[in-house]
Amino acid sequence: MKRTSRDIRTANRYEVLRQIIAESPTSRQELAAATGLSLATVATLVGELLDLRMITEVGFEDSAGGRPRGLVAVNASGGALIGVDIAETYVHVELFDLALNVLARADEHMRPGESLPEQVVAHVAAAVGSVVAQAGIEGARVLGVGVSVPGQVDRATGISEYAPNWDWHDVPLLDLLTEHIAYPLYLDNPLRAVAVAELWFGAARGRGDAVVVNLGTGVGAGLLLGGGLHRGVSNSAGEWGHTTIVLDGRLCHCGNHGCVETYVGAPGIMLNLRELSPDSALLHPEDQTATVDALARGVRERDPVALKVVRDTARYLGAGIADLVNLFNPEVVVLSSWVAAALGEPLVAEVREAVARHALPRPMAATEIVLSAIPTDPACLGAATFALEGALQSVGQRSAKRATRSRSRTAPSS
Repeated sequence: MKRTSRDIRTANRYEVLRQIIAESPTSRQELAAATGLSLATVATLVGELLDLRMITEVGFEDSAGGRPRGLVAVNASGGALIGVDIAETYVHVELFDLALNVLARADEHMRPGESLPEQVVAHVAAAVGSVVAQAGIEGARVLGVGVSVPGQVDRATGISEYAPNWDWHDVPLLDLLTEHIAYPLYLDNPLRAVAVAELWFGAARGRGDAVVVNLGTGVGAGLLLGGGLHRGVSNSAGEWGHTTIVLDGRLCHCGNHGCVETYVGAPGIMLNLRELSPDSALLHPEDQTATVDALARGVRERDPVALKVVRDTARYLGAGIADLVNLFNPEVVVLSSWVAAALGEPLVAEVREAVARHALPRPMAATEIVLSAIPTDPACLGAATFALEGALQSVGQRSAKRATRSRSRTAPSS
């Protein structure tokens, strides 16, 4: 897609603000070095962000000689951002200030079968209303709402093109949400959301190439290549959960057999347990979260069934991650989302061993495999950055329109 000068300016503005949020307080000179932009360009972009009250001047840094450098920092109270994590079993919403500190949280539980678009939208609207009320902020301060929804998403149209676990096809999700939520809305996929969260605040920060493995009900891989988010030509990159790991294996919701997701997603882990020990007390047939939590407790207590299930799950996961290591040669692979958080370091240790057995030695030697350390919901955090990106895009569009109107008023009549 051809990028206009306005697109480039918006991207630069976003990158400068990202660096300020990550490194507040910081100087224009440090921003130029971090972003690779010229000092003059950075100075202009900082001026725009100051005018928008997204950042503020905070004095000068100590100087050993020469002119002191002025420092800028994010203006945390300059606006609010909302991140929405829609998953197959829950809706989680967090409200952030501009420094991306969490000010309020809300959860909505979704019962099995409660997956009609109208039902999901009702849960999202309720949770968004709850966080705004909890934070006690004026609606005008909400710059936008980023929404993470599983499956294939068209960012431009706001359509959920395909969500296999719900059998959604071409659902106009953004339009449905707009009927209930008055704030600007931005839709994307959790693979992109968790990857951006790790890029801004997690294990991928400062890394050139990273893969963020999202382990929940669904499974996928967010790709950070060349220091930025890789979306693919149709915003579909990272659907690693729907690559084949077992020929003629388990039937997947996508219609194929033997997908990675069917062995390492939460339902797949439950099936691993059921096949090993059908009558296990660890198994909660209608509750993914309770089953995964029971397995985590069992591992801590050295329960042999729990240990075997986690080891078997890690074997499949390790083989799949080895493919990612061989394909992308990343500096770090981050295990993220609620299943990874629940099973924790015991899972990571088993995965490291399994990856080492399957990956080529050279890329494996350069790759670190870690558990996400982000303390909040990474999908909400990443979704909030999409809202921030959208707000800056909107500012750029309004500025361009004002400039066009100004030129038309001053143009000489023919």
